[in-house]
Amino acid sequence: MSKKNWLDVLGWNKDEVNDLRFVAYSYIKEGVYDVALTFFDALAVLVPPTSYDLQTMGALHLQIGNGLKALDFLDRALKLDPAHIPTQINRVKALFMLGYKRQGLLAATELSKNENKEVKEQAAALILAFATPNIINPQRKNEINS
Repeated sequence: MSKKNWLDVLGWNKDEVNDLRFVAYSYIKEGVYDVALTFFDALAVLVPPTSYDLQTMGALHLQIGNGLKALDFLDRALKLDPAHIPTQINRVKALFMLGYKRQGLLAATELSKNENKEVKEQAAALILAFATPNIINPQRKNEINS
């Protein structure tokens, strides 16, 4: 079975693909992530996804709480662009979301060695959030014990 070239079927070229990508980003700006994902899914059928498309799809899945799909897209993006720091940070977040604490801490520790202060701070915040034991809010302690 041959793979259809949907751009040919639709009579589209790069301009229409870029327009579709623009619409997807517009939905992201509006916070309508599920619709933005639909547009990115359509883009993935029309053209091979770019590292930026994969990074964005991973971030969107992370935003809507779908850690497994987020991790898949982020890993695919990092295969194309291994040095992309925001994708690496999102990957750490996805690992923590999925409960892969050890892997997340290892990746965050590597990011904490980055020369960029902002990257170091984000990595340190993730390490603090997930390396320390859960601290009970003193105001809620009575609720938990009752």
